[in-house]
Amino acid sequence: MSDLPALPVTFRPAQTRAVLLTAGVAIFVVITVVALLLEQLSPAERISFVFTGALLFGVLALLARPKVVVDDSGVTVVNIASRRRLEWPEILQVNLRPGDPWVFLNLSDGTSLPALGIQPGIAKQRAIADARALRALVEARSVHGPERSEG
Repeated sequence: MSDLPALPVTFRPAQTRAVLLTAGVAIFVVITVVALLLEQLSPAERISFVFTGALLFGVLALLARPKVVVDDSGVTVVNIASRRRLEWPEILQVNLRPGDPWVFLNLSDGTSLPALGIQPGIAKQRAIADARALRALVEARSVHGPERSEG
């Protein structure tokens, strides 16, 4: 199929990620500068300010972590605090219905796995295109097997 993206491919909410990481850096810098400028703070209080800024950055970095990595052997779904590797036959369906916060993968074990790496938050059209590309890849690999050139 010529419409399929070349593998490996990574789907992630790039604009959301940029906003979260930029905000995290800005928060860390502002809190650190405030800690250094407030002369009445003790060294321990300054350290606690910097630690709080680093903690807030860490939380935003975790929120920016989700992605879906697709390669020849399957799909890796990386969510906020988890990572799951799926073989092609495990994925039955890729869903992104109107109002869904992200893509859901229906799996052969009867469960559904959220794939936060494709989410229509800030970039709805990008998420729809990514969901369609992932759906096409799953259909090409899971139902019919990998497309191989005749020869």
